[in-house]
Amino acid sequence: MPPRTSTREKMLAFLQTYRQRNGYAPTMREIARACGVRSLSAVQFHLERLERDGLIRRDREKSRGIALPPPEGEREAIPVLGAIAAGRPVSVPDADTWRTAGEWVDVPHAITQGKNAVYALRVRGNSMVDALIGDGDIVIMQAGGEVRSGDVAACWLKEQQEVTLKKVYFERDRVRLQPCNPYMMPIYERAENVEVQGKLIGVVRKVPPSAVL
Repeated sequence: MPPRTSTREKMLAFLQTYRQRNGYAPTMREIARACGVRSLSAVQFHLERLERDGLIRRDREKSRGIALPPPEGEREAIPVLGAIAAGRPVSVPDADTWRTAGEWVDVPHAITQGKNAVYALRVRGNSMVDALIGDGDIVIMQAGGEVRSGDVAACWLKEQQEVTLKKVYFERDRVRLQPCNPYMMPIYERAENVEVQGKLIGVVRKVPPSAVL
């Protein structure tokens, strides 16, 4: 890895301190002000170099989209962006309201493995119990990842304006949304009515009260 300049060292230290104190990343203007950088283009330049060296990750669609990958064995804070149905589809906030998270969940770094665009959803319903996903669990999703037939995914049903968590099977001009519960029937939708919003990469399970000593 090439040596970092003093400006980048200062930026990295500021990013770490800011995230620890606030729970989210600073904006580029805040970085410029704290690190004595005169222009946003210079901030952009140094952030690109830090990203290239693997020291940060960035989501360029968000003003606070800078993440610091934790060392192996540590945990990472993931935003909980709403609820998803593992049963009958239910209405959820639209995509724009998901950008601001009011809740975060800590997950092992082994789940995220440095992936970008990772978020969490709280599960409602029990149609995925045979996949060990129950009511109240939190599912960890990756947006933009490749989804194949048989994967568990969050699917937006455009006409219904609803989202659901199911196993996805692509069958010619239709999509089968398959529950993992023998008492529930699959949902069949026209392919153009289904938008896959994320692929399941992990589950944080709710602990029953009886299991707490």
